[in-house]
Amino acid sequence: MRLDTAQALRLLCDGRLDVAGRLVDASNATLWCTVELDGLDAACVYKPVAGERPLWDFPDGTLANREVAAYLVSAATGWSVVPPTVLRDGPFGPGMCQLWIDVDEDVDLVALARSDHPQLRRMAVFDAVVNNADRKGGHLLPVADGHVFGVDHGVCFSLDDKLRTLLWRWRGKRLTAEALDVLHHLATALDPTSGSLARDLGRLLTTDEVRATRHRVKRLLRTGRYPEPSEEWPAIPWPPF
Repeated sequence: MRLDTAQALRLLCDGRLDVAGRLVDASNATLWCTVELDGLDAACVYKPVAGERPLWDFPDGTLANREVAAYLVSAATGWSVVPPTVLRDGPFGPGMCQLWIDVDEDVDLVALARSDHPQLRRMAVFDAVVNNADRKGGHLLPVADGHVFGVDHGVCFSLDDKLRTLLWRWRGKRLTAEALDVLHHLATALDPTSGSLARDLGRLLTTDEVRATRHRVKRLLRTGRYPEPSEEWPAIPWPPF
């Protein structure tokens, strides 16, 4: 049974979480789990805060919050870039819990990352908004219906310009009309006095980080173009896949 978003979020928030294994390639503790509630069940990823590796450029213990904040921005765009993600308690303490995505193994990720796939075009805008410092090819999850999800957003929302991504295909080009409409919606949702997204992000990020997100949206609207790589920060994550 395929879950709709509301079902997935309720299941992730309130379901019984059982650890089934660990994704050993991840740099932070990343646990593969099952979650069950009222006869519904699903696989999910649980990243406890206690298993986060300290980083020199992000405050300790904040990566789970940033993952959930990225989901909230994704939801506000309507593009479903990020799978349903919540902050909850679990067997190893509080952490982020995200719906597991079964990928289409027949898709060549290298070819996908170099393609003009419309979901990647959207993802490039999303990454610019959340200031994603680590968009690797392995963070692209293509599924059988052609949609492409993006995961691993723990190093987003820095106050410094840290956009690192493989998705530079559209650099400097004009934003699509769809992207501009979405950015206008985000600008309203991020209004500090009345925006619902600003309020929700404020529970997960600092006031300055929410303000910086709003400024990035306004900058994209002002330029009307996809961002260019920074000369002060490596443009491509390493390793790229």
